[in-house]
Order: sequence, then C-alpha cells, then structure tokens
Amino acid sequence: MSSVQGAADRAVALARQYLRAQHIGSRVHDVQRDPRFQHRGVDLLWDRPGARVAGVEVKGDRQARRRNYFFELVSNFEKNTPGCFLYSTADVLLYVFLEPRELHHLPMPATRVWFLARSGEFPLKTTLTRLGPHLYTTIGAVVPVREVLLGVPGASRFRVEEGGEVTPMLGHTVGLRRPSSTRRA
Repeated sequence: MSSVQGAADRAVALARQYLRAQHIGSRVHDVQRDPRFQHRGVDLLWDRPGARVAGVEVKGDRQARRRNYFFELVSNFEKNTPGCFLYSTADVLLYVFLEPRELHHLPMPATRVWFLARSGEFPLKTTLTRLGPHLYTTIGAVVPVREVLLGVPGASRFRVEEGGEVTPMLGHTVGLRRPSSTRRA
C-alpha cells in the first residue's frame, strides 16, 4: 500500500503545481481526507480568482509507456464499491503519468459521457492492491490516451518540469513518436 500511496502523493503534488501555474492567485485545497468530499470522488478544490471553485480528481499512473488510461469502474470488487470514474462529482480529472511528469487535464463530465458511449470498445483489466493484510481487486477500463485526447473537447496534456514550470505538450499520445519516414537521423 505504501508504494500506491507514494504514487498518489506524487500525483497530487504535480497536480497542485499544475493548478497553481494555470491561474495567478489560484489556491488549491487538499480535501482527500475530508469525509465531506471522499464520497464525491474529489481530491482537491481549485479556487481561482473570478471563477467558481472547481472539484478536482487526481489519478497517478506509473505505466506511461503503455499509452493508456485506467478508468476505475469498480474500486473494490470484494465489497462491490463503484469506481471513482463513474461516481466522481469532480469538474476535472487530472491524470498524471508520474515518470515523464506528464499531466492530462480531462474535463470529467465530458470524459465520462464520451467513455460511456463507447465503453464496450475497451478491454477491462483487474489490479490487486494490498491494504494491510488484505488484498482487494479493482476493475478498470483500459482506454488509449490518443482516443480520449482526440475525442473529448477540452482534453489537453502538459509537462510539469522539476522546477515547477508547466508547458503544454503538442501531439495526442504519451511518448509521441514521429512516423519512421520523418524521424531525424
């Protein structure tokens, strides 16, 4: 569980850097442990001058090379608890690929609507997570990054540099590769 929590903590730290960089004077409130927000699937509140406060769900992923999102549909199979992707009331899903420090800003309602219209197209995968002496099973859909970035209006991606600088990324896939005919020698 500690490696899972460590990954989640790093993802939240990168998300906070990103959110603060988007609007001067932004404030980010961590509500992960606040019971008023836990059942809503909201990790952060993003308070921007002149805008309404936005709920933000953060997901960290250590598997960037696979170029897929893992949209959680069942959080704990053994307890029959729904996955955050389906119930979150967040306005924004920040999906963070940890090693390349790549953050994807996905409008949550639009992403969910897009996914549900196509859910049968994507394979399901299970993962096991240890919580103390117990294991639990999570079920999620494996969804190509490219399809979401091309299909969901407002979806975008950024690199969060070590020094905190946030830069937009061109292209629509993690680890975008040039076609072989245009690669530099």
